[in-house]
Amino acid sequence: MLKVDMRKVYTIGEALIDFIPHEIGVPIDEVVSFKKMPGGAPANVAAAVAKLGGESSFIGQVGEDHFGYYLRGTLAAIGVDVSHMQHTNQANTALAFVALKDDGEREFVFYRKPSADMLLSPEDVKGISFKPMDILHFCSVDLVEADVKYAHHEVIRKIKKAGGIVSFDPNVRKSLWDDLAAYQQTIQQFLPYSDLLKVSDDELAFITGLESEEAAIQYLLEQPISLLIVTRGKQGATFYKKDLEVFVEGYEVKAIDTTGAGDSFVGAFLSRLSKLDKHISQLTKEQLMEIGKFAHATAAIVATKEGAIQALPSLSEVQSFMDRV
Repeated sequence: MLKVDMRKVYTIGEALIDFIPHEIGVPIDEVVSFKKMPGGAPANVAAAVAKLGGESSFIGQVGEDHFGYYLRGTLAAIGVDVSHMQHTNQANTALAFVALKDDGEREFVFYRKPSADMLLSPEDVKGISFKPMDILHFCSVDLVEADVKYAHHEVIRKIKKAGGIVSFDPNVRKSLWDDLAAYQQTIQQFLPYSDLLKVSDDELAFITGLESEEAAIQYLLEQPISLLIVTRGKQGATFYKKDLEVFVEGYEVKAIDTTGAGDSFVGAFLSRLSKLDKHISQLTKEQLMEIGKFAHATAAIVATKEGAIQALPSLSEVQSFMDRV
């Protein structure tokens, strides 16, 4: 793979505390005790990029509290640029309590009405500047009707103007929205801003409003995006360009906790992309296969451990895993 000056991967949105249960296989109202883990999808992606040797920066806001400083310190220790991470005393850091099923799948209860991340304003991000081909990644949790939604608009506008790449993983969390129709509409409004769109197969119907998977994928391909990634857990992922379709198999592992697995997949993909002197529209079948296998390996390792950021592997760990299987 051609080595060039790395582009920086920026992520914007929530950094929060995941409270992971000690008991597995019980509903959340029966969990007796939890342990704190750093999380939040955009923060997870930034951490994955840094852990895998890329350059990343997190844009967001946490509370002027213990949890907020814990998150800042955790990201900084991994190598994430936290110069655009702010603190406020107007709201607390967001919390998410998680229940784990026996297969590693999750149930969430969020505490954020509002949380500090929701108060990030367009004014707060106006001083951020981007270089051509830098990458901005965001999700849908912080597209609620709050200041942070318009902060997203501002940074997307700025990176587009600079000639950068926009990556969007809706990462659907229905429990955070009272009006699911408004949630669907909001995701659809942000689709045209995306150069790269990653969705999981179980999100297709909600995002598009179409029950047929084939029709849903076609709807997304009609958006002005350069690359669509549809992930299917351990079964693999399909990469779609206007003129190309590439399926990459996943890895079979014993999943303990899938929290952060999808985010690590995205982070691994973006870390590889940041080292290429190419726009995603120029990626070849061979490059998509190579990057896809690397992303799957990263996600598989994360699924075998507890938590999200704390489960992230190093570059050498991913390479060793791929050599063994």
